[in-house]
Amino acid sequence: MNFDRSSPYNNLPDLPPRTDLETVPILKMAIRANKAIAELKISGLLIPNQAILIQALGLSEAKLSSEIENIVTTNDELYKAFADSNISMEPQTKEVLHYKDALWYGYHAITQKKRLLTTPLFLELVEILKNSTQGIRNLPGTKLVNPRGEVKYSPPEGEYVIRKKLSNLELFMHTESSLDPLIKMAVMHYQFEAIHPFHDGNGRTGRILNILYLVDKQLLDLPILYLSQYIIANKTAYYNGLQQVTESNAWESWVLYILQGLEETAIITREKILHIHNLIQDTAEKVRTKLPRIYSKDLIEILFQSPYCKIKFLEETGIAKRQTASVYLKELEQIGILKGFKMGRDVYYVNDLFLKILSE
Repeated sequence: MNFDRSSPYNNLPDLPPRTDLETVPILKMAIRANKAIAELKISGLLIPNQAILIQALGLSEAKLSSEIENIVTTNDELYKAFADSNISMEPQTKEVLHYKDALWYGYHAITQKKRLLTTPLFLELVEILKNSTQGIRNLPGTKLVNPRGEVKYSPPEGEYVIRKKLSNLELFMHTESSLDPLIKMAVMHYQFEAIHPFHDGNGRTGRILNILYLVDKQLLDLPILYLSQYIIANKTAYYNGLQQVTESNAWESWVLYILQGLEETAIITREKILHIHNLIQDTAEKVRTKLPRIYSKDLIEILFQSPYCKIKFLEETGIAKRQTASVYLKELEQIGILKGFKMGRDVYYVNDLFLKILSE
């Protein structure tokens, strides 16, 4: 293939790729990945209030996915901001929270509103993520460069060309075929990144589309499997894989990379869910035994909606009025479940063990 990194790749081939996507190594890895994802799907049922998983794991993914794009915040800063949107926060933290909002918006769109993953929804996601009106990239001269300033890739150019390639991507995603959905997801992810339809936010939008596609294909009920941590740990292989598909049509190694990431991440996430489940059970038993007067299922759930808790959380859910809520949180601190600290005029209570699980 004659490929010029410095010229717009308007000849990006349409999908499906003209190569064998069902080689023996790919099919073997797909079986393993599907098994791990099926086990993850079942484990999600262990958490009665599944909003805990969606919010907690989704926020963790928002941080990691943004980190790939060098938008870095700390877990401490992020979870404080999530617990209280009124506090002063760094621009990076705001951007990570926009990612969380885009992820939730997309999940609601495909599960509640029954929308398809198509270009209009892609645009809505990136606009929420960037908190600005984006539109399809329509200015010439976009080039992806490495830290040394060398051009590594020039995506297709021209709004008409980009929209046409997105239409082909949609057709591939939604046309029924015998190809395993996990293999299709790997192909879809490459193609979206290669089209690079927006001025900014393409990588993060593409990673949101990965999880939404798995939910859309009913491989998962909840958006709880995210590849960002795997990509960070294998970042060079990720970018080399994308480049090798473009320049050498090396689809097999790329699909294997994604399938392995799905398997490994599903196993890690399942273990994390089990740890959260066990911690919820242990916490509930500790409160029931030591503080039976204040124990309630709703109170335990509040302690796991975010690692950080405030008096107003208990007030807003009707668990207790302000003075009583303050007493409850202090008592939970006394038995070692929470740790209180003051920030500004507010007192926060951190669930250290929960925060530790989410940060691992």
